[in-house]
Amino acid sequence: MSTALRVAHEHCQSLQDALAHFRAEGLVQVTEWGRHLAAVLPVGGRLLAAGNGGSAAQAQHLTAELVGRYRTERPAYSAIALHAETSSLTAIGNDYGYDEVFSRQVEAHGRPGDVLVLLSTSGRSPNLVRAADTGRAAGLRVWAMTGPRPNPLAAEADEALAIDSPSTATVQEAHLVALHLMCESFDIAAGAEPDAALGATTAAGAEADPEAAARLADH
Repeated sequence: MSTALRVAHEHCQSLQDALAHFRAEGLVQVTEWGRHLAAVLPVGGRLLAAGNGGSAAQAQHLTAELVGRYRTERPAYSAIALHAETSSLTAIGNDYGYDEVFSRQVEAHGRPGDVLVLLSTSGRSPNLVRAADTGRAAGLRVWAMTGPRPNPLAAEADEALAIDSPSTATVQEAHLVALHLMCESFDIAAGAEPDAALGATTAAGAEADPEAAARLADH
């Protein structure tokens, strides 16, 4: 086996292990997050999201799913990716320092009852920790998606989903799965019908796997 192929197998195994742990420990949390958003956004609440680097892309992916749509047609909801506000980001960074680029935007846009989602593979980015502190002080609900605990961002948030993997790539990939599941839960709670193709696939899998069928029955 070549080195590249061996590394590819190890990467897939890392993701499989992380998702198994997430499936056992995190599914209830992300589905509850989706339900909470469905109670907040349709009545005028807002979601703010931020991250650095690859996590910025993940956060912007989430806001796009809410302003646009995930699977089925539904109303647009207010969701802002703070790192995408380039003029504000650079002005704040220039005048106040990079540690304040998100917290000052949270202060400007956040209102009590809104939700702030912060993504960080390390959970140690000072600008995100400060944003969490500002958000909680302003009455926002702060959710963190991080790598393994303990880390400062998870500690500062109201709730945290911590992916148990030492690999940055694996954490980011698991975060994307979690974001999609949150959007699925949101759509269901907000009254959108589940995707028919997904339902058919799930049912077919359950027929082939009695344990899966039992899990479907429980839900």
